[in-house]
Amino acid sequence: MLDADPLALFTVGDLLLRLGLASGIGLLLGLDREMRGHEAGIRTHALVALSSAMIMVSSLILYDQLRSDGAAPDPLRAIQGLSQAIGFIAAGLIFVRRGEVRNMTTAANIWIACAIGIACGAGQYAVVAIGAGLALMLLTLIKLFERYLPSEKIDEQQD
Repeated sequence: MLDADPLALFTVGDLLLRLGLASGIGLLLGLDREMRGHEAGIRTHALVALSSAMIMVSSLILYDQLRSDGAAPDPLRAIQGLSQAIGFIAAGLIFVRRGEVRNMTTAANIWIACAIGIACGAGQYAVVAIGAGLALMLLTLIKLFERYLPSEKIDEQQD
């Protein structure tokens, strides 16, 4: 039943690892946005990753508790709900001003923070490591290479 001990499924150390890792990587992802002056910065990304991990862990605990009663709970619904909620938040970050789209990378960054949180909550550490590594590389290293790419604004001024 629901009064079962949630620590029967996860140890305190495992919970700290899952939730702490999500929060830490969320902080790193948000650092890029914070340094570029975007509203959704380190706290926002850390909270998105942490809340996603908490919802995933809670979903797994509920699955373990409720399936013993003969029910067939589905922890994948937590992922579906998170995807819808984060999509709504990310869409709210994107806006168009004078024909120019703003905050697309920040919205995508919120999505990756959520995905990191889900994977941390599910204990999928290889997915977390590879996904976080690639995301951080895309945010930092690719930004260095963008300096050398031709810009549409520069091309328009030269015409």
